[in-house]
Amino acid sequence: MNQETKQTIENLVNNNNCILFMKGNPQHPQCGFSSNTVGIVKELLGENFSYCNVLENSDLREGIKEFGNWPTIPQLYINKELVGGNDIVTEMYNTGELHSLLGMQQPDKSPAKITLSPKATENIKNGMQDIGTNVLMLSIDAQFNTRFSIEQPKGYEIITECQDIKIYMDIGTSKRADGMEIDWVEDLQGAGLVIKNPNEPQPVKQISKKELNEGIEQGKFQNIYDTRSEQQFNAQSIPGSKRLDKENMQNIEKMAKDAPLVFVCAVGNTSQGACEFYRKKGYTNIHNLAGGVAGWYS
Repeated sequence: MNQETKQTIENLVNNNNCILFMKGNPQHPQCGFSSNTVGIVKELLGENFSYCNVLENSDLREGIKEFGNWPTIPQLYINKELVGGNDIVTEMYNTGELHSLLGMQQPDKSPAKITLSPKATENIKNGMQDIGTNVLMLSIDAQFNTRFSIEQPKGYEIITECQDIKIYMDIGTSKRADGMEIDWVEDLQGAGLVIKNPNEPQPVKQISKKELNEGIEQGKFQNIYDTRSEQQFNAQSIPGSKRLDKENMQNIEKMAKDAPLVFVCAVGNTSQGACEFYRKKGYTNIHNLAGGVAGWYS
């Protein structure tokens, strides 16, 4: 590691109470481990932490590994000390050690309340007959992607008991799973579990040209974002709309989760993807313009 890189890292560590060296940025992590770690940090600190995208500087990317004698990324530093990577941060979060290190109250470890239908219970039990010392693990990430798996427990999980079935989960999952209902359905498309989670953000609302126009006139829709290219946007756009560029994405991150957001594109397809992206980030009042800009000017 050259002296300039070492000095840069030292300055970042010494001048920030909490800094995460990661791949990508908090809005757009570029690997699963960075995504998980930044999710934990954001849950505890909100936006009150610093980060460094190591993908922007190859010298820094390799230098941070040598600096802390830690071979992987992400790396979390708190009060000038290396905490560790994704696995250690995840474990410390679930045991409450990370909360203590940050001077925060210990996390609520109350088991989530989950309801299993008789049919779901029967099929889950059938699938658990030969799992040995493994357990049924439930994982719900910050985007509410839900997954059941059979694996070895790590020792810090919260356990919910439903109909003689033990479901293991981490703290974040337990919060997101509270009140969840699980059923089993069989139809022409196959058979499987169906999950209803009251904590999951509401579906994207499709709105018409008329509804958007009325909302603009009433002052309801003040945050309209166009997902098209700069050239397309400059050629023709909806009055009052803004292009969904890096700056405006950062502005959205600062908004309340229930702020009305409208996304538009050429015909309403690409903007639907943007809507789903922000819905999974916890925004609850999202609208997609059906027919897009083409429909607006037709």
